[in-house]
Amino acid sequence: MGKLLSEAQVAFYRAQGYFFPIDALGPEEAARARSALEAHEARFGGELPKALRHKPHLTMRWADELVHHPRILDAVEDVIGPNILCWESVIFAKGPKTRDYISWHQDITYWGLGSDEVVTAWVALSPSTVESGCMRVVPGTHTREVVPHRDTFAKENLLSRGQEIAVEVGEEQAVDIVLRPGRMSLHHVKIFHGSFENRSDDRRIGFAIRYIPPHVRQVVGAADSAMLVRGRDTHGYFELERRPRADLDPDQLAYHERLRAQRMAILMRPI
Repeated sequence: MGKLLSEAQVAFYRAQGYFFPIDALGPEEAARARSALEAHEARFGGELPKALRHKPHLTMRWADELVHHPRILDAVEDVIGPNILCWESVIFAKGPKTRDYISWHQDITYWGLGSDEVVTAWVALSPSTVESGCMRVVPGTHTREVVPHRDTFAKENLLSRGQEIAVEVGEEQAVDIVLRPGRMSLHHVKIFHGSFENRSDDRRIGFAIRYIPPHVRQVVGAADSAMLVRGRDTHGYFELERRPRADLDPDQLAYHERLRAQRMAILMRPI
């Protein structure tokens, strides 16, 4: 028995490449996180700048609290062990009745990490339903090698390069990851996944947190960073990130921009 997941649940994750639902936050916690996010969005006219949607755990305390949340980390520890780095966090928000979508892709394709021991905790801050464009996965595809992708840079694609899988996906086998606010899923870095547009009357807000054990290293970038969130950094491969002391602190924003520029140089490199 693990800290949060049962042996059967961990075995399902390893065989299928995903697991859900997991009760991560209570309803009030999820509502507070959404309110905090939307308060920050209001400061910028209703939408965060794109840069602040990446690594928001460095600039906003609600996001920092979530990447350190004990229940989230307990589930992640059951999959990758007791020493945990947060390599990335991303806000994926789709407005109601909008055409934003996420194409079928494998996360690992552009990240430059030398191992597939990477797990994403995808935390729902609003209802994630079929109608609102929940994440979809194709079970078992994490056992395949990384398949060819093509960059589209499509305007309504929420991925940084509009990247999409360039081979047959097997979409008829896809599973809809339906989550109520506060619940989360785990998915493997190589699983085929994507999502449709939001046809509902509410926003679809997901907070994706990418976790790695310390022995995973960056193999294409000159420099990279991560935040130690549990246990020890046993290898020292990453610049360890500092936590924000206040929301949108000017010094921390400059720090965030430096680290994000390093990361974007990796993600946007020619392949």
